[in-house]
Formats: sequence, C-alpha cells, structure tokens
Amino acid sequence: MKVSKLAIFTAGIFFSAATMAEVQYQIDLTQPQHHLAKVNVTFPESSADTLTVNLPVWRTGKYAVLPLADGVRLFKATDDDGNALNWQRTATGEWTIELQEPTEVNVSYQLYANDLGTRVRHIDESHAYLDASGVFMYSPEFRQDKVNISMTVPKGWQSYSGMESGRSKHSFVADNYDVLIDSPIETGVNTHYSFEADGRDYEVVFWGEGNYDAEQIVTDLTKISSTAEVIWDDYPFERYVYMIHATSGARGATEHLNSTIIQLPRFNFRERKDYLRFISTASHEFIHTWNVKAYRPEGLVPYDYQKASMTELLWMAEGSTSYFQNQLLLRADVITPKEFFADLAKRIDRNLNKPGREIQSVAEASLNEWTNTGGDYAINHGVNIYSEGYLASLSLDFSLLADTELAHSYRDVHRKLYQDFKLPKGYNVDDVKNILATLSGKDYQPWWQSHITSPFSLEFDSLLAQAGLVLSYGDSEKATVYSGLTLTGQHNDLTLAHVTRNSPAWLAGIVAGNEIIAVNGLKVTAAGFKKRLEDFNAGDEIELTIFNNDKLTQVSLTLEEQPKGDLAIEGVSNPTNAQKAFLKAWLGIDWPFDDAGKFI
Repeated sequence: MKVSKLAIFTAGIFFSAATMAEVQYQIDLTQPQHHLAKVNVTFPESSADTLTVNLPVWRTGKYAVLPLADGVRLFKATDDDGNALNWQRTATGEWTIELQEPTEVNVSYQLYANDLGTRVRHIDESHAYLDASGVFMYSPEFRQDKVNISMTVPKGWQSYSGMESGRSKHSFVADNYDVLIDSPIETGVNTHYSFEADGRDYEVVFWGEGNYDAEQIVTDLTKISSTAEVIWDDYPFERYVYMIHATSGARGATEHLNSTIIQLPRFNFRERKDYLRFISTASHEFIHTWNVKAYRPEGLVPYDYQKASMTELLWMAEGSTSYFQNQLLLRADVITPKEFFADLAKRIDRNLNKPGREIQSVAEASLNEWTNTGGDYAINHGVNIYSEGYLASLSLDFSLLADTELAHSYRDVHRKLYQDFKLPKGYNVDDVKNILATLSGKDYQPWWQSHITSPFSLEFDSLLAQAGLVLSYGDSEKATVYSGLTLTGQHNDLTLAHVTRNSPAWLAGIVAGNEIIAVNGLKVTAAGFKKRLEDFNAGDEIELTIFNNDKLTQVSLTLEEQPKGDLAIEGVSNPTNAQKAFLKAWLGIDWPFDDAGKFI
C-alpha cells in the first residue's frame, strides 16, 4: 500500500509531539519568610477518565513513611482552558482528578516547607532546599516523561542541583521524575566552589555560617573524589554536587543520584572529632553514588514512592557503605591509621555492649527498618543496619581475604555488583552468594546462615589477629562498677532512658522510664549519679529509691565489674609477614605500628 507524503508528515507531527511531551513544574519562592511557596504542575494531555497525582510518602535514603502531604494546602486542578476539574483525596499521598475529555491538567497547591532536619524541604528568607519527594507531585502516567523545573526566587539567590540547567536562570531539566526526585535543589544565599577530580567536575555549595574551613573541606573532598577507583572501575556520573548546610541544630545526610546533602550544627566543624564526623559522612554519601544509586537490592528497584519497599539486604546497602567510608578516607590520606582504628574500636565496643545482637539478625533488621523506632527496646532486642551491617561487612571481607589468600576482598563483591547489576536491574541474595562463590570457589551459604540470617556475635580477638591487631584498654584497665542504667542525658533529669538487658538493673526489675530519687537513702542528682556509683565496688549491693508509675519503690541491685577506659586497637609485637600482608590487602596501607605495636 502506498503511503502519502501528507500521512508521513502528519505521523511525524504526532510522533514529535509525543516525544516532546514533558511535565512542567513551576515554584514561586518570592515570599519565603513564612516557609511557604506556590507550586504549579502542568501534566501532558491525558485521554483517561481520571488522572492520579501523587506526592511520595517517603524519601529515598530514609526508610520510613513520612507525613509529607501534610505540607499541602489549596489544591486545585484545571483543564487546558482553565476550567476547574473535580477531584478527591483518595490516599495519604494521592489525589484523583476527574477528566471529561482529553486535556492537559494543571495542578496548583500551596507548599509549607519547614522540615530542614528531614532533608526534604525547607524554605526561609535565606534559602530553599527542595527534595522533590516533599515538593513536586507526579502522575504515574507521566513518571517517565521529561520534566522541566523553573523557579521564581528572591533577588540575589543562586541555584544549584545535580540536574542539568535549563534554558533560563533558576531552571533545571531532567529525563524523568526519578531523576528529579534524586536531584535536590539548593537555592538561596550561598557560597560556591568547584573542582575537578579524576576527569569529573565537582561543585561544593555551602549554606549557613559556621566555624567550618571551606578551603580545607574542598581540599579533602577533592582527595575523596579521586579514590573511588579502589572499589569501582568507573563513575556513574560526569558532574557531582556536594551541598553542605551549617544549621542551628539539624544534622544528618542523604545520598542522591549525583549529589548529596550534608547537615551539621554550624559550630560543629572545627574540632577534629567533629570534622571527622563530617568528612566521614561526606565519604559515606559519596560511596552511595554507587552502592544504592547505581546498584541496589531488588526490593528497591524501581522505587515505589507510595509504600514501603522491603528487602533483607538493607544492611548491605547501608552497613557496607559505612564500612567503606573510612577506608576511602584512609586511602585518600584524609585520616590517619590511628583515627581509622579508633573509629573501628568504638564500633566494636558499641556492639559488645548491645545485647540486641543476640536477638536479631541483620537480615531481619533490614526488613524491620521501615518500622524501627529505636530506643530501649531496639537496643535490647535489635541491631542496626548501619553499625551491625558494618561488622557483617568486616567479617565477610576478612573471610574473602582468607579464603582467596588475599587475592579478593569485599571490594570485589561491590565492583561485581556495579558491573552486573546496574539499574534498572536489581540484585538479590542469590546473586550475592553467586558472586562470593565465584570469587572464593566456596559455598558461602553456611557463612550467610551464621552471619546474616541468624544473629551473630563476632570473635573480635581472633578476627583481628589475622591482620596483626589486638584489642586492649590501654593504660586504663582498672575496673569500675556497672549497673546497666543510662539516664536521658537531659539537665537534672534522673529518668532512665535505657536499662541494658540482663544487667544488674534489668535483673532487679528496673525499667526505662523509672525515675531515680536516691541511692542508699541519700538524694542523688543527675550530674552526680555516675560519680556516686563510683563510690562502690563490684559485688556491692545498693538500694535505689525510684518512682515507678508514680509510685515510690525501693529496689536492691548488685553491682558488677566492667573495664574502665576506652577500647583501643593496637598492633601485635613482632607481627608476621602474613599479618602485615593481610592488613595491606585489607586497607591498602603499610604496617603503621612500631615494634611495640604502638602507632608510628
């Protein structure tokens, strides 16, 4: 059959229109002092009877359902002629709009944005931080369509994002909503730096005044950004943006597709311990650009923004990232070996004092993360996908190094995941086990059963001995008394925040929420409680006067002994060549100790 030129031309018009369809977002930030903005979204023509519009109920990087739709008021929907369309709220983050005929749909709403600490949305007179999860609605029908974002901002503001810039100032474009939701925008009064590392372009944006040294931060971020090759063989981005908030108290960080947001109280940068917390967080989020953003467990592929997405591998997504973060800093010469091992010792100490490790596996903790509320119960009966996920990664790394005679490490597992399971693919437990079997020539099912799907307690002495390391309390091995009681830490508050399972206090029937009044009949203060206990010896029986459900009660408990001082990691005296080689294969550094096992 012969096709006319007109038919070809007409078909070309329709094809061009279809491919050029995009979702248009506009946000007005010109009156930010009350944390308010006006959002307009124009969706392409739809021929369906209804158009579903959603605001996510969680944001990527935080595995918890959030009340994001509570920030929406004055919702309106109109057709392409400006006529009002009927709509109804059909779910927590869902609006259903009725369509009488094919039409573009314009949605507008007022947005309240005062959630700085959740790293979703915050607007004030100095800036706006916009994560699409809590800002821009989407329609599942057009989720894969291109998006265009334009902003009207106060004079003098500068705007940055991992997205590509649009044709006008303060505008951005993205291939689809999934890119938009993983590319937050920082706009406002800020300070901007740029650098290049390993052939990639990087930007650093600071919002807020503080005691940070911007030049030092940029120098160290440059070093970190050049070190990824120790784990992966290429980059999933061409440009990366570090966004840093110096805040009045909010802290935390979130990874994104080719950017990250890091928050720290404005005067918590200068002290070395504070700076180490910041720079290790930056390393953690940078690693996430591969582990989670470039490859992630099947349960998170694709993201379902309207409900919790379950996977038993969150420990690998988060805990393994924690495991690698300081290794990257060590190899980049941003931290010293002494600082690296001090951090590892603290992690081991916290694990040894967490009775939940005897109850919950990291696989179960991964599945439970969406409902994990922390607190006393979590410590006593659960583990953390970050901290225990770190230690599971450590154990797996040491097993691989030993089984392959140092030929392969846990880094090779993540390199292989990146090579074989880039999005839109996702990996599952069997995929990880197959990689382990290929690298080691062994069946890792028994290891997986004992370390991942079952609660595990590591034998740290024998584990670390492979790398020539020993645990000790240094010069502070004098014992002190132990009760298992932890106060809230609030000024003059003697209420118990935590009672450790199977501790003297636990066995005496004391529980979190009880309030201590006196020790052996004498009044005690919150500030002096710990010191008061030090007046006794292990084995002494003491009597606590407490309020339990507002009733005054006397409780006796027998104090136990615990080491005094901080747990530390040192080197063995006269290490073998095998131990030195193990440490080198593990961390990429030469033996950092002298003949007595002290740091050089």
